[in-house]
Amino acid sequence: MADYPAESFSRQAWVADKLLMGQSPREYLRGLITPFNIVAAIIVCVGLVLTVLRFTRGLAATTNLNDNYPWGLWIGFDVLCGVALAAGGFVLASTVHLFGLRDYHCLVRPAILTGFLGYFFVVVGLCYDLGRPWRLPYPMFVSYGVTSVMFLVGWHVALYLTVQFIEFCPAIFEWLNMKKVRKWLVSLTIGATVFGVILSTLHQSALGALFLLAPGKVHPLWYSPWIPVFFFVSAVIAGLSMVIFESTLSHRIFHSQVADHDPAHVDRLVIGLGKAASVLLFTYFCLKWLGVAHGQNFGLLNTPYGYWFLVEMFGFVLLPCLLFAHGVRRRNATLVRFTSVVTVLGIMLNRLNVSLITFQWNLEDRYFPRWTEFFVSLFIVTVGILTFRWIANRMPVLRDDPRYPPVH
Repeated sequence: MADYPAESFSRQAWVADKLLMGQSPREYLRGLITPFNIVAAIIVCVGLVLTVLRFTRGLAATTNLNDNYPWGLWIGFDVLCGVALAAGGFVLASTVHLFGLRDYHCLVRPAILTGFLGYFFVVVGLCYDLGRPWRLPYPMFVSYGVTSVMFLVGWHVALYLTVQFIEFCPAIFEWLNMKKVRKWLVSLTIGATVFGVILSTLHQSALGALFLLAPGKVHPLWYSPWIPVFFFVSAVIAGLSMVIFESTLSHRIFHSQVADHDPAHVDRLVIGLGKAASVLLFTYFCLKWLGVAHGQNFGLLNTPYGYWFLVEMFGFVLLPCLLFAHGVRRRNATLVRFTSVVTVLGIMLNRLNVSLITFQWNLEDRYFPRWTEFFVSLFIVTVGILTFRWIANRMPVLRDDPRYPPVH
């Protein structure tokens, strides 16, 4: 064996342990050759080409956006859906750190990581949609527009992204074995959680408030003065459902990380989350009908858009509510997990209905995304999944580090 300086050996050992998961570079690269990674690599390569095309030739070369539809798939899916589905971070953090339900602590870090990555890639997706993305921080630091909802959303998303990073930092410093820094960051947990809940409440509702500016463009069945409340309540539902869905995938994919988790205990947690989701779905269902009554829009239910509204309300709100309730009553965790998928799809449908499908509903010339828009969204989601996997395989996210007490 060749002789290496102690410093070089230490550096190589650190890389092998922390980055390559204890494998040699050759073993690590060989392990990357899997069907999923090959498909992901193709998506990433094509996505990078489309990214270059978008930022060199502009929006016209990669989207079907126009003056009537300045917001398309990248806002409706990447931003509105992404922010709602990332709400699990503040929901679970408040559940454990503020309300003291410590049984759920094993779900907190995955939820916070999912939320952090969700918000981070929401900002990435937003940069694709902006005509001049380099001016994204301009209204926040140069020209203040304190009466603008966009100003509110921009500041709150930026601050909440910072808060979630602070909440996740203990896992990073446990991975790096930096005890003093980790202890200091743990002391910030309660304050960061409280601040995060305040920010989330405001910006989740503010995203709905954006559409208060378009009363003649959003269909009356989806438009309401209460739309900020609708967006916030549905975001909490989305957060609960995403935690159930994410925990289901994690226990199937990251076997070695969750080997010490008791399946019966995890099922009890899933059923508890399903109970909360059922109550909130019923609340949301009633609020939506109050919105219809307040706008005196019952006559619009007997129209094509009205039938679509009924599909959303009964197929993706009331049905999941009843399925969650039935699964909780029967202690059927499998049914609760299945229902979480239906609920996530329902939240996505609602956001797309408000921002795309029923937006400019009275125009004949309708917007439909170009294939490049779909592929860029797929590219962003794929990179997000790869990032989550990279972190979860290395840091104590799905498992507790035995050297450190759990953060409550």
